[in-house]
Amino acid sequence: MDLDVAVIGAGPHGLSAAVHMRQAGVQPHVFGRPMSFWRAMPEGMKLRSNMSATNMIEPTGPLSLARYAEATGEPVVSPVPLSQFIEYGLWVQRTAVGDLDEREGALLERISEGFSLDLSDGERVTARRVVVACGIAPFEFIPPGFDHLPPDRVSHTAHHRDLAGFRGRRVIVVGGGQSALECATLMKERGAARVEVLARTPRVVWLRGRGVRKILGRLGPVAYAPTDVGPLWYSRLVARPELFRLLPRDVQDRIAARSIRPACSHFVRVRLGPIHLSTGVQIVAAEAHSTGIRLSLSDGSVREADHLMFGTGYRVDFARYAFIGDRTLDAVRRVNGYPVLKGGLETSVPGLHVVGAPAARSFGPIMRFVSGSWYGGRAVANAVTGRSISRPPLPMEA
Repeated sequence: MDLDVAVIGAGPHGLSAAVHMRQAGVQPHVFGRPMSFWRAMPEGMKLRSNMSATNMIEPTGPLSLARYAEATGEPVVSPVPLSQFIEYGLWVQRTAVGDLDEREGALLERISEGFSLDLSDGERVTARRVVVACGIAPFEFIPPGFDHLPPDRVSHTAHHRDLAGFRGRRVIVVGGGQSALECATLMKERGAARVEVLARTPRVVWLRGRGVRKILGRLGPVAYAPTDVGPLWYSRLVARPELFRLLPRDVQDRIAARSIRPACSHFVRVRLGPIHLSTGVQIVAAEAHSTGIRLSLSDGSVREADHLMFGTGYRVDFARYAFIGDRTLDAVRRVNGYPVLKGGLETSVPGLHVVGAPAARSFGPIMRFVSGSWYGGRAVANAVTGRSISRPPLPMEA
C-alpha cells in the first residue's frame, strides 16, 4: 500500500480528521484544494455561527481562532466575515497540514486490501483507509420544474462568487434562510435594480444570537453549547453525537429538523432595507420571454424578473460524489441519500469513513457545521488507531 490513510477533501472536516490522526501518531495523506467550497461562496458574506462555533478542530487550543489572531496580528470580528474565515482555514492548513496534496480524487474503488484512488493528474495511489471529506458542493438543491428555463436566467446562490454581476438587473431570490436573504442583501448593496425574496414559509425565523443568552443570564451557557447548533436545551444534546445517535430514530429526526430549519441572522435583517420579502408563497409556473422571466405565484400574483436565483440549500446524496466508483458506491449502505455510519464514522465498506454533512443522519445535525469537526476528527482518529482519544469537556462559555 502507498498510504496508510488518504483524506479526500481539505475543508474544516478533512483538516480536522488529519490533525487528530496526526496527534494520535498516524500520518494521513490529504488531497484537495484547501477551503475550496468556502472560496467559491459569494464575496461579502458573513458566518452565521458565533465566535466559538467558528473554531476548527477544537473549540480552544493551538489551532483556534484566538491563536490565529495572535499569530497573524489580525483581530477577529463578529460576525466573522467569510474572507477572514477562509484566511483562518488556510492558516490552519499551513500550520498543521503543510504537506497538503492539492490534486483531487477522480476515481475511488475498493481493492483486496483497501482502496485504489485515481487522481486528477492520472496517477493512481493505494490506501488502507480512506476518509471522504468532500463537503456539500455537489448537493446544491434547486426544486424541480425549472429545467426548461434558459441556464443563464436561473441559478443557485452557490454559483456566484461575485454578486456585483447583477448590477442594474431585476432578481427574484427563492428561499427563507441565510443564503437567500444575505445574497439578496449583497446584490442590492452592489447595485441590483430590484431584488425580491420569495419564501414558502409563513414567516422568516430571525436569529438573535447572544440576545437570548443574555436574557437567560447564567442559564445561557448551560442551555446552549458552544457548538451553536440547535435551539434551547437541544443544543447541548446535539453537541454530543455519541449520545444523540442513541436516541430513537423518530426522536433524532424531530430534533434534527428543529435544529436545521431555515433561519437567518439578525445582522442580515437590519440590512434588508428596501428589499421586498414575500412569505407564504410559492412559484407555480415560470416562463421565459425575450426580456426576462415571468413567474406566477401561489397567491395569484405575477412577477417579472431578469434572473431567478435559488437559495434553497443542499440535499445530501452520497451518490453525487462523482469520484466514488460504482462498485464501491453499491456497497455503501444508504438511507435517503445518506451513508449509514457506525462508530468512527465508518460506512458499511470497512475502512471507508465519511465526515461532514453526509454523516448527519447517523451522528446528528452538528455534522453539517464547522463545529461538527471537533467530534468528527477525533472519532475518525479513534477508529484508525483503535484506541480512545479523550474528548475534552466543552467550555461553558458560548
